[in-house]
Amino acid sequence: MMEEIGGSETRGVAAEIACERFSGEEWVSTSVHVPGEMELTIYVNQQELVTVLCTPIKLNYLVLGFLYGEGIISGIGDVIMMRVCEDDSLADVRLRDPAYRLPEQRTLTSGCGGGAMFETRGERVDSDLVVTPGEVQGLMKQLQEKMELYRFTGGVHTSALSDTRNLLVVAEDIGRHNTLDKIRGECLMRGISTRDRLLLTTGRISSEMLLKAAKMQSPVVVSRHSPTERAVLLARELGITLVGHARGGRLLVYSHPERLGRPTN
Repeated sequence: MMEEIGGSETRGVAAEIACERFSGEEWVSTSVHVPGEMELTIYVNQQELVTVLCTPIKLNYLVLGFLYGEGIISGIGDVIMMRVCEDDSLADVRLRDPAYRLPEQRTLTSGCGGGAMFETRGERVDSDLVVTPGEVQGLMKQLQEKMELYRFTGGVHTSALSDTRNLLVVAEDIGRHNTLDKIRGECLMRGISTRDRLLLTTGRISSEMLLKAAKMQSPVVVSRHSPTERAVLLARELGITLVGHARGGRLLVYSHPERLGRPTN
């Protein structure tokens, strides 16, 4: 049984599943809601590009953001047609350049949704953006308040694009990397700049997440959890301020702490 929660944007992304609950010394037959999951195969110019596992919400943004992040498109103007069919589990994208050759080499990512990324070079981020630790903590509190699907089902990640005061775009998905692609795709379609913005997420920051942030020219990336070693090294190299364990009034800054007001020697 598929459910509708929180309005039209979250229709069909949760299922009610029977289960057995143990509490204390008793077993009880009950049901819970779990996040939906689907395979989405993306075709570009009638060529199969990749199949991603994702939550069936904001699929058009996911496709656009993925294509942008992998350098297949440089903007919405490169796409002359896009059809996303959830029933057929496919996205059909036609580019303005009919002779475009798709990349062949890809790397399986560490994302929960079994994602993939092609050969994408990191882009250095030069930004004068500054933010206080208090502003970061306030934004993470806003993010927690926007975790609608997570509160309903658990099992998903939530990410957001923000200025220093408000959340501009929010996305949820079973895959951490999918949330960033959905944000990038929505920004492309709505004409929202990702430059000089903060990216906030509930998930672990790994190298592919950091590279997506660099592609978006977002100079501050904040997570409730820990980054990987490679993500930290990339952040230092690419000029990104990487913040982890941002919860409970605390945070750790792994790179470029000057953006959060930490004096440098």
